[in-house]
Amino acid sequence: MVVNEFKVVALVLFAIGLGAAGMTVAAHETLAARPAVAGAPGQPHAATSAVPRAVPAPPEKYTFVDLQPQANQKLKDPFGSGRDGNDLASLRTGPRTLLGVNFKVGESVIQLGSKFLKEQKPTKVEGIKVGSTVHKLHILHSTGYGRGNSDEGQESDASFIKDGTRIAEYVVRYEDGKTETIPVVYGEDVRDWWFTEYSKGVTRGKVAWKGDNELAKEFNIQIRLYLTTWENPHPGKKVASIDYVKTGDGVAAPFCVAITLEAK
Repeated sequence: MVVNEFKVVALVLFAIGLGAAGMTVAAHETLAARPAVAGAPGQPHAATSAVPRAVPAPPEKYTFVDLQPQANQKLKDPFGSGRDGNDLASLRTGPRTLLGVNFKVGESVIQLGSKFLKEQKPTKVEGIKVGSTVHKLHILHSTGYGRGNSDEGQESDASFIKDGTRIAEYVVRYEDGKTETIPVVYGEDVRDWWFTEYSKGVTRGKVAWKGDNELAKEFNIQIRLYLTTWENPHPGKKVASIDYVKTGDGVAAPFCVAITLEAK
């Protein structure tokens, strides 16, 4: 009986050995069937390794229109009648973020004409270069000689401008020759850049910047610039250029400080 028990144990151990050997062979076959991984330990580098592709950078959300080639009024020089201290020197130049929009303010602005200006300016500035598609257009601008700022009756004042008067427009010119017009309406988009605590607001534009200058401070008055945002009805068409044009009578003195293009 002892001999029989030894035989049984030997048979069991033999069977276990065969099973382990089979698992080892199967594991080797599975590993051999797998493709070699480049750089894996104990494996040669693959003949053709994958080269990472460069991911293009996302387009900039904002790009700036350069007004300086047509700009005709320096920030540090007197505006309007030319009285000393009536300037925009307090407006910092360079990149600015106003009401969440990036602008680039240059050394000069585009000033349109008015019969009240000491130095006469053109009533139309054409060919402000764009050369790209546009989703939205953001304009930083204002006007001189608007008056009509408060509820105090000024209808008899020679420089009074009635709310609802179109004082200027931006003509957007597409490469296919077609155009769209962005109106600048007094009381809706802009008001006189001089304002007091009694001044009215605007109904469509927004006050984007407030500051002062030496002359305005003598009268306890501040100055302000407005933001107009226009959504392009043809965002797939390339805009070639923009014209800035004065409309109406000779009272208002509109000026454009900066224009920013927004990508979709």
